[in-house]
Amino acid sequence: MFTFLNFFGLINCFNKLQEKPLTKKKEGVPMSAPSRMDETFHIIMKRLVETGRAPHYTEVAAALGVSTEEGRKTVHKLFSLPMFPGWLYPNTDYITSFPPFNNLPTQYRVTISGHQKWFAQ
Repeated sequence: MFTFLNFFGLINCFNKLQEKPLTKKKEGVPMSAPSRMDETFHIIMKRLVETGRAPHYTEVAAALGVSTEEGRKTVHKLFSLPMFPGWLYPNTDYITSFPPFNNLPTQYRVTISGHQKWFAQ
């Protein structure tokens, strides 16, 4: 069964993996670099976990080192990927849902170590 505690464990493992270069097991050849969508996903998820709120596209752009317009387009491209379950608030650039988190308050509050700064879908 998938729980939020398991989810945060996965995030911690993911962050540890990001600290080391990834290599193939036998050849010692570096694996391909993460795609722009991978980086964007990581930036958004990391910010949600750390602060309890989704970043604005200008913050994503700064983290990616691109223009604000390119950051906006990248966020929209991520949310338009087939089968991506998150969404932007209608007719805006604001991240509303980024599974398993919701940027708008819901009745599903998530509390960890006494801190309630997250909402679930």
